[in-house]
Amino acid sequence: MVSSFRAVVVGGGCVGAGILYGLAKRGWTDVALLERTQLTAGSTWHAAGLIPSYARSRNVGRMIARSIEIYEGLEAETGQNVGWHKCGQLRIANTRDRLDEYRSYMDVAEVQGVRARIVSPAEAREIWPLLDNNSMLGALYHPDDGHIAPADVTQAMAKGARDLGAKIHLDTEVVGFERMPSGGWRVKTSRGEIVCEHVILATGNYARQTGAMLGLDIPAIPILHQYWITEAVPEIVERKRLGLPEMPILRDEGYEGYLREEGDGLMFGPYERTEQLKLFAENGVPEWFGADLLDEDFDAVSWNWERATELVPALGRAGIKRNVRGPFQMTADELPLMGQAWGLENVWLAEGVPGGILWGGAIGYYLSERIVEGGNSIDTAELDPRRFGRYANKNWTQAKVREAWGTHAVQHYPGQDMPAARPQKTAPSYDRLSQLGAVWDVLNGWEMPSWFAPAGVEARNVYSWRWTPKGNHVAAEVQAVRQAAGLVEMTPMTKFEVGGPGAEGWLDGILANRLPRPGRVALAHHLTPTGGVQAEYVVARLQSDLFYLISTPRAERWNLDDLGRLLPKDGSVHLRNVTEDRGSFTVVGPKARDILQPLTEIDLSNEAFPWFSVQSGTVGMASDVWLLRVNYSGELGWELYHPLCYQRHLLDALLASGEAHGLRLVGLQALESLRLDKSYRAMYRDMNPELSAWESGLERFISLDKRDFIGRAALVAKQQQVTRRIATLSIDTDGASAFAFEGVYREGELVGHITSAGYSYTFGHDIALALLPLELVSPGTELEVSILGERRAAKVIADSPYDPEGARGRM
Repeated sequence: MVSSFRAVVVGGGCVGAGILYGLAKRGWTDVALLERTQLTAGSTWHAAGLIPSYARSRNVGRMIARSIEIYEGLEAETGQNVGWHKCGQLRIANTRDRLDEYRSYMDVAEVQGVRARIVSPAEAREIWPLLDNNSMLGALYHPDDGHIAPADVTQAMAKGARDLGAKIHLDTEVVGFERMPSGGWRVKTSRGEIVCEHVILATGNYARQTGAMLGLDIPAIPILHQYWITEAVPEIVERKRLGLPEMPILRDEGYEGYLREEGDGLMFGPYERTEQLKLFAENGVPEWFGADLLDEDFDAVSWNWERATELVPALGRAGIKRNVRGPFQMTADELPLMGQAWGLENVWLAEGVPGGILWGGAIGYYLSERIVEGGNSIDTAELDPRRFGRYANKNWTQAKVREAWGTHAVQHYPGQDMPAARPQKTAPSYDRLSQLGAVWDVLNGWEMPSWFAPAGVEARNVYSWRWTPKGNHVAAEVQAVRQAAGLVEMTPMTKFEVGGPGAEGWLDGILANRLPRPGRVALAHHLTPTGGVQAEYVVARLQSDLFYLISTPRAERWNLDDLGRLLPKDGSVHLRNVTEDRGSFTVVGPKARDILQPLTEIDLSNEAFPWFSVQSGTVGMASDVWLLRVNYSGELGWELYHPLCYQRHLLDALLASGEAHGLRLVGLQALESLRLDKSYRAMYRDMNPELSAWESGLERFISLDKRDFIGRAALVAKQQQVTRRIATLSIDTDGASAFAFEGVYREGELVGHITSAGYSYTFGHDIALALLPLELVSPGTELEVSILGERRAAKVIADSPYDPEGARGRM
């Protein structure tokens, strides 16, 4: 065995082979794959091989399209048949909400470059003549979907990699890793040691065990899924005799599963509901388990089978030839963990992949791009492993994985937070705010108020693709902020302290904006080397050598890891995560000063405490409170960062002081509407690593005339080459609103897409941020936006439609 490689991939399933192939295609041929037994021996060999392109996320949809593109080119490149059946996919809608889901998907399908259409019940029966469903309202048809032979496509990618010089070592079990003083990795295997620069884990069911060797708690656990293959079905035999095409993969929410042709018979794969779902290898894969299957569990899906035979009678008439029941990985959000491993240099994850056949090509392409090129050509943030924080321990993962797969076929809605493993992380305000009507969402494991139900109204979300009565209560919260004051619980915000004699120079070399003077605050961005946005921080300078950084809750592990990798080795800078040490309340609105001033000796006047400044002191009986005169809604206001031990008292003091001034509790949904009124960009939506800071419209936060910073050279090079930009739109809305990724049209032609949107309770119509060609970003440009399949009139308006001069924040 060659003992030294540039990169070593651990795991020989479809994902591992895809990564090896991706690296070799990018010119890294000094790479090897290590597989403990044989290629495809894990979940790959027994996978159903489905390739569905359905995804409402633009980014996920583009990644799936990449898998299909790679698979379709493999046979010509390698000479190996991959068993690709482009038979299409048909999804049946039996309820208005499901049809709304498909209509909303159609709003984004063209943006992804995916062919799809909604068909009538009559056309659905023509496409799938064995279906006997009289309750369907319509169906979604993807003509380019299909299924592929899992082992064949894996072997083809392995051959493609080998042909380019990559090595594959079978019967080679990895038993440990060691970081060498030189910075490389020593991979210990059953056949000796290998030295490499990069380690890439794609170990499927062994993910938690492999991660543990490196000190990682991987938030993924295998679930057990099964499907049945029937004997020959006369109707399918006849279709083949007549030369008719293979019928599409059929999905029907009536039986919660998939059905497709397999030879002369049918393959039926029902989805186990949460209460019947079994997990696997929660404490490690048993030693006896290899390329094995588990015993059939018909009881877990008996209702699915009974309903499926009613909707497709031919299924019930066929004999059963085989049951296939085996494990595959699952995460809490049913998306892979693809990217850097936190806290480790040159360790990469491709774990927790629910559907390795679907994702193998895409992960191989984009993870290799990330490793070789230093970044991705599209935004892959939704897959980054660091999106989960340390709250995602094994017990949490077990509950969330069971819920995720157990509700896989159940109707889901945008912004829906599922109940399993909740509440987990709560601020001291939780019980009091619950008493006051809080309806909770989850951010980074934290419970965070979404909206507040008034007395007599049930504190519960009713989800829909359309407007619900909840909007009336959100509207009242927005009105309170605009006319009086609102109190927002913001404790889950990510919070870091950066200090030490080298702190100023270190931060100045990272952030694109100038650092604030002591006592002042700035908004600054950590860019990628290509000029995209890696992170956004509110930066408060507490002392000359002490900074306080605030970012989105989702970014806690992510931002900490990114900054930690950049720390100087001489100890001149310390970085401390204080997210769980300090709570945060925002008091915002024209009455904010009147509410806060009686509680503190700090002079809150404009002269003594100007906009974008910070002071510390006592508020009520809470000591050591850091008051930042900034907020996310464009009104007069302060953010109060306080030791958590004072939070219950501080909440009561603020509520008592605010009672005479119309103070109202305000949740995330109102805050989202308020920030859209100001065209404030949201991280991972209107700003992301794919879009340059120029495209996101961040010019006023970029200081090219200061010292060098990460991404500066790329921004300078791109400054005269910008062809598109985020612009603000007003959209005529009635009954339903845009969410994100919807297509924007000009005279019937697709010209851009929404990055974030929602209803403005201030203006009475949708406000959206959209990525458009430069020639269309001038205010007054008339456009259209697709919402639930209907084209709505839209118009480009100037940024910050509410208080464009920013006077209200400086009151």
